[in-house]
Amino acid sequence: MSTTTDRPTPIDTRTKLVGLLGRPLGHSFSPAMHNRAFQALGLNYCYLPIEVTTEDLATVAAGIAKMNFAGYNVTIPHKIRIMDCLDSIDPLAQAIGAVNTVTIRNGRTTGFNTDGIGFAHALEAAGESSVENKSVLILGAGGAARAIAMTLADQGATRIVICNRTESKAWDLSRDVNQQGRECATAIPLGAANMANALQDTDILINTTSIGMHPQDQQSPIANRLIQRHLVVCDIVYNPPLTHLLKVAQEKGCRIVRGIGMLVYQGAASFQLWTGRDAPVDIMRHAIHP
Repeated sequence: MSTTTDRPTPIDTRTKLVGLLGRPLGHSFSPAMHNRAFQALGLNYCYLPIEVTTEDLATVAAGIAKMNFAGYNVTIPHKIRIMDCLDSIDPLAQAIGAVNTVTIRNGRTTGFNTDGIGFAHALEAAGESSVENKSVLILGAGGAARAIAMTLADQGATRIVICNRTESKAWDLSRDVNQQGRECATAIPLGAANMANALQDTDILINTTSIGMHPQDQQSPIANRLIQRHLVVCDIVYNPPLTHLLKVAQEKGCRIVRGIGMLVYQGAASFQLWTGRDAPVDIMRHAIHP
């Protein structure tokens, strides 16, 4: 039987530490989200933000492995560099080329990437039971796009189309998905005509860019007129909770997936890796978005 409590767990010599390595970290919701989850389940864990420079990353990672840490998250700008500091890397994280979660067992470190899984779970929670046999259009070709594309290819998406401001990056990502994942990806040049054509055969539209993030709340990565009712429209931006893209999609009758879902579910996947327990997803969501 699981135990839930609202009483803070005192920090003592048995406390398992978890951290977030990155810089800067003042904007992060992760400490509040995870500490609330630990507290709710009565787990003797404590999540700490740890600002680390690029120059100090290897030293800090080596030190953490010798301390009472169950693991840690990794965020900008260290998701790629941290891979050189680890003992082993999960195959999906290796294919993605970035790590956002590290576990420590008997002093050995293993890197994972829960971003794509977090997105897939958020999609499922919104009512899209599977991406198998679905066609996906991804806007952007950065780290988040890479994690999502690799994960959706692994889960059976029929077609993944990538569109990015720098066209060469879109082609590079599509090539990597085809070579390291499954032969299902292609790229298109940025432009309304290209996107309109691609969207005719698209089931799921995903914005992985920062366009629409506060304070540019009224911006959208795609023209309003291109959004069609049959689409499931997803945005990984979580501030504001309802981006301009999602507002327009909702008004047109599309099913929408908010960025807060990916944030919570990638955190829930990390939580499970560290603790071996199912994460209290509703509590984590409420901690960052009451």
